[in-house]
Amino acid sequence: MTDSTTTAEQPTEPPPTSTPTSVAATCHLYPRREPFDHGLLPIPKLIFTDGTQTLSNLKSTLLSSSSNQRVNSDTLARVLQIPIGHARLLIETMSSVLHDDSDPLVKACAPDEIDEIGVNVFDLLVFLYIQSYKRLLPKGHKDSAAVADVWPSTSAFDGFLSALSPLQLVRSNSRKFMPSQADEQAHQLSYLQRHIGNILSLLADSAEGEADESLVLSMDKFEHLGFLIYFAEKGSSKVPMSQIAPFFANSDPDMPAAPVPASQVLDWLLENISSTMEYIADRVSQKENGPGTSSDQDVQMGDAAASSLKPSSSTKGPSFIEGISKSSYVKQASDLKGTSVKVANCHESVIYVLAPLNYATVYGCSDATIVIGAVGKAIRVEHCERVHLITAARRICIANCRECLFFLGVNQQPIIVGDNHKLQVAPYNTFYKQLEEHMNQVGIVPNINRWDEPVALGLVDPHDSLSHPAGVSDVQAESAARLDPDHYTDFVIPNWLESEQAGSTKDNPFPLPDAYLASQQKKTKSLGEVKQVLKDTQLEESRKRELSSALHACFKDWLYGKVMPFNSHVSMNSIRKYPAALLLTG
Repeated sequence: MTDSTTTAEQPTEPPPTSTPTSVAATCHLYPRREPFDHGLLPIPKLIFTDGTQTLSNLKSTLLSSSSNQRVNSDTLARVLQIPIGHARLLIETMSSVLHDDSDPLVKACAPDEIDEIGVNVFDLLVFLYIQSYKRLLPKGHKDSAAVADVWPSTSAFDGFLSALSPLQLVRSNSRKFMPSQADEQAHQLSYLQRHIGNILSLLADSAEGEADESLVLSMDKFEHLGFLIYFAEKGSSKVPMSQIAPFFANSDPDMPAAPVPASQVLDWLLENISSTMEYIADRVSQKENGPGTSSDQDVQMGDAAASSLKPSSSTKGPSFIEGISKSSYVKQASDLKGTSVKVANCHESVIYVLAPLNYATVYGCSDATIVIGAVGKAIRVEHCERVHLITAARRICIANCRECLFFLGVNQQPIIVGDNHKLQVAPYNTFYKQLEEHMNQVGIVPNINRWDEPVALGLVDPHDSLSHPAGVSDVQAESAARLDPDHYTDFVIPNWLESEQAGSTKDNPFPLPDAYLASQQKKTKSLGEVKQVLKDTQLEESRKRELSSALHACFKDWLYGKVMPFNSHVSMNSIRKYPAALLLTG
């Protein structure tokens, strides 16, 4: 790829070159995390090494195949020469990371509806271009011997996965080798700085009446850059792209501003990228050289009680729930700022995030049960082991996980990438009283559940900056097995963990397949019979107390060892208040 684009000559009377002082002085350009975190697909045919040359040809072909600048999966499969299943997966992925919520694709749920709407060609070009992006990776841990026993078998990732393993993070009690949000922002900005010229050339048009190859950019094409970047004022929300751009600001919607030379847009963008990179560097320097403040983006992990760890939040990033160990942790919608959550480095705990969200990430957790309410766009689970995840979501991506079980209510096929072992999937198995309201709020449809249709892609993710063994990138990832219906159980969220707000949900909103419904009914019937036998048993009071104590002790041992590794006072409260309800989870 080249790092520049063919541009037009400056006009005789250029548009204004500065924004109002009150806005320009407080705004910074940031990369949108969503395409980089949730929008990269490890499909080799979508990664173009020659950049704009191939994509420019594709642009012409795609536009000639459409009357409304939108294309469906059949067209994509033909033009990109990929299977129809991969073409549908591409469109579904784009629907979860689009920047414009008014795009009809954002609210589409049924597969036929998604395919009928199709994807905008210019959003597609930007999406395809960034498939060449390489993620920022953490440094390896110096003490590799100390973590050699973490992963049970060798793989292409050994030596790297051990550096990211949950147990190592606990032992090291440090996150200094993990990239911070500021590190990731700087890495993404550096990528954009190198490639924004090429991306502009894909969005630009040739200037009419010009003999040369001059390029100009219209306001509607400029808005497609919102797929990758946004402007935000300090302590405020995002600012629309066209409002901040000096050449399009204050344009009359009925009479859009005339197209401007792509070179002028490029210079302005590069100036803003450089300014933000300097701002981030100064902020990181101040953080490293001074005491931490409440505005820090990252909460350091420790092995203290949960009460000492507070999630951080920002308009430019997710709320963090981090470093929870051997505890229970509950967050309601009112506790979170923003619509994105990252649960990271939590171990031997139960985490509840009972809120409507757009995006969620679960990273580096082990031996934990994690319930995440309703995720309207995408959730990613990465580098986890022995985690039980329960979530209602539009789509889920699982990467590099081992011995994990996923209870899912998902509108799109689960995506499985990387080096995974012994994964299982099962139907959604819980509810809380605000669940259906939260699902409606973020657009999850309960009558579409594709939990049992996982799609396994490449064993190696080409977006990671790793040296992979030759040929491994073409090996398919290990998929997930369906949980045996006999092992399916309801997970009961105790009422005392829920919000005081009213809610109408009284049961699992996702219909169960027949085999799992029969298993559930069988367990309910057996429990009722046991209760009736105990009730009818004629025992002396002393013998009843003995039996009750024995059952209670067995249940407590099971509770600590299998499902809910709470800290002591929470465990005792839960057992005293809800022993019968919690027993239903087994």
